[in-house]
Amino acid sequence: MNNGGMAVTFAPSDRSTVGIEWELQLVDKDSLDLRQSADAVLTQIYDKHGKTEHIVQEMLLNTVEITSHPHETIMECGADLAGYATQLRPITDALRIELATAGSHPFARPLFQRVTESERYAELVKRTQYWGRQMLLYGIHVHVGVEDRAKVLPLIRALLTRFAHIQSLSASSPYWAGEDTGYASNRAMVFQQLPTAGVPRQFDHWWQYESYLTDMLNTGVIDSIDEIRWDIRPAPRLGTIEVRVCDAASNLRETLALAALIQSLVEDFSTRLDAGESLPTVPEWFVDENKWRSARYGMDAVLILDEAGTQEHVADTTLRMVEELEPTAKRLGCLEQLGWVRDIVRDGAGYQRQRRVAENHGGSLEAVTQYLVDEMKADRPIAPDDFTYAREERR
Repeated sequence: MNNGGMAVTFAPSDRSTVGIEWELQLVDKDSLDLRQSADAVLTQIYDKHGKTEHIVQEMLLNTVEITSHPHETIMECGADLAGYATQLRPITDALRIELATAGSHPFARPLFQRVTESERYAELVKRTQYWGRQMLLYGIHVHVGVEDRAKVLPLIRALLTRFAHIQSLSASSPYWAGEDTGYASNRAMVFQQLPTAGVPRQFDHWWQYESYLTDMLNTGVIDSIDEIRWDIRPAPRLGTIEVRVCDAASNLRETLALAALIQSLVEDFSTRLDAGESLPTVPEWFVDENKWRSARYGMDAVLILDEAGTQEHVADTTLRMVEELEPTAKRLGCLEQLGWVRDIVRDGAGYQRQRRVAENHGGSLEAVTQYLVDEMKADRPIAPDDFTYAREERR
């Protein structure tokens, strides 16, 4: 049944294959502020290695996105991301630019950021005005292949029972334009100001999704289906579910941990569908509340788990979830990476580590930014108490 909506073809895709997109900040080595240099960086990378869709420009000129190929395993995606970062470094080093990332930059001001010259981005800013100019945000997007279109919407509804846990684990944007916002993920709060961003709609049938897209296109809300920027969305052209709820992780290890959790969840739910099980769901009003609690309190959030309103601390649910997913992760070849999620629970998410660094350095957000630079280079989290910052020594 189509019910008068546009027909949206969902491309064939191998089950539970995975791809990762990681948005990186270009940070000035001397000031630690953002540099508007993506054009120069990408021109040189393309001259040296040829144009590629795996190192690309984003909305702002302070951003470069690196994207893995689709793979069966998380480690293969990680090798791609590490390789592309390695290609960038000789170019950024020569320009006195550091690579770093998190859900936001600790002190850069949105007003001073330049938008990439693109009709698409210009129209976005023209339409959304103040909020469009605030999109100084960085994320991770994880694509997971789905072999049957009939599974897509049930899988998305089931993922919404755990998406706030993923947001808490990835939360890394406590600071905004030099201020501590009091939120674990201020990125989550800012990004949802765009008219088609934030929590996804829940549909029971594919024709309902098609009718929604038709209405959005016919009324001029969007010009293409890619402008639906939900935290979890179908990606029909690729044959994937795209999970976009994560703040950017500041190091490769945590990026892979989050991707392993997402891949394992999708595969586990898919297996349960194959067995004829009904997947869990949460009412939309609980989903909305969970998103806010997660953004505000991060790893200290108490989240709503089910239709009955059962609540549990995010860390307790996460540790149990990881244990339950281990057989699935072993089958997918990402057991080690899934295990790294426990380290986030034990050692603190990105926002917690950033605040600890600031506390240790008299509130210095330059120190926090240098900490993000160091974690990116280390490919792993660094214990905040092991980090020291002396600006003059680092120049």
